[in-house]
Amino acid sequence: MRIFDPHIHMTSRTTNDYEAMYAAGVRALVEPAFWLGQPRTSVGSFTDYFDALIGWERFRAAQFGIRHHCTIALNPKEANDPRCVEVLDVLPRYLAKDGVVAVGEVGYDSMTPEEDDVFARQLALAVEHDLPVLVHTPHRDKLEGTKRTLDVVRESGLPMERVVVDHLNEVTVGLVKDSGCWMGFSIYPDTKMDEHRMVAILREYGLEKMIVNSAADWGRSDPLKTFLTGQAMLADGFAQSDVDKVLWDNPVAFYGQSGRLTLDPLPGFTGEAQEFSGNSVLRGARK
Repeated sequence: MRIFDPHIHMTSRTTNDYEAMYAAGVRALVEPAFWLGQPRTSVGSFTDYFDALIGWERFRAAQFGIRHHCTIALNPKEANDPRCVEVLDVLPRYLAKDGVVAVGEVGYDSMTPEEDDVFARQLALAVEHDLPVLVHTPHRDKLEGTKRTLDVVRESGLPMERVVVDHLNEVTVGLVKDSGCWMGFSIYPDTKMDEHRMVAILREYGLEKMIVNSAADWGRSDPLKTFLTGQAMLADGFAQSDVDKVLWDNPVAFYGQSGRLTLDPLPGFTGEAQEFSGNSVLRGARK
């Protein structure tokens, strides 16, 4: 199984996770800029973080055979903090960097006027820099947040096929499918989606524009949930080619719109997936 995890926060993960991910077939990933769990108080704290995403974390992933890409943005949660809004002024210099494959995560947390403004401004940056967009839907009032998200995207003039709307569930997937945007699903141990619900959604809505990620971060999450989703698909009767489409072809097609994906094997590593049962490695990788 060859896997592209299109949304995972490796800054919060360990080298053991990288080793387990490679063993499970992960060969490439996208790390979106996100909230680090504690309020940042200056623009400098963001630029240090962005520099780490495009530099150190890319290097760290390469040591374990995984191609690292990232997305850059002011995240929705911190869009409400006036100390952070000036980050928008420094985003253009990062959006021009190699390895930056989208603007993101953008969207809504509490659906405030401040979030409206920051969301719209960052969609405009995506248009200006010819980049796709990764959109975060709110954890609270998700249905209304998704409706509002799609309205703002339509108003931006950005083609819908250049947007992935993430953290979807059974309630919101139909709206996003009808919009023409890509559909993103975060597979978690306790919250959001699990792999079995994901398989049911794939059965109902098909495989086109479906993107599955682990969104693993500093909370209780699992960087191998993409692998487990693939296993669940096979157990439900999906073909290996179907798994390849969801876990590799679809994220490559979406982020490939940036023109910046690097997917060839790293020196000293093979690009081929290996047989992986994962029991001992899985236990070591989970947090």
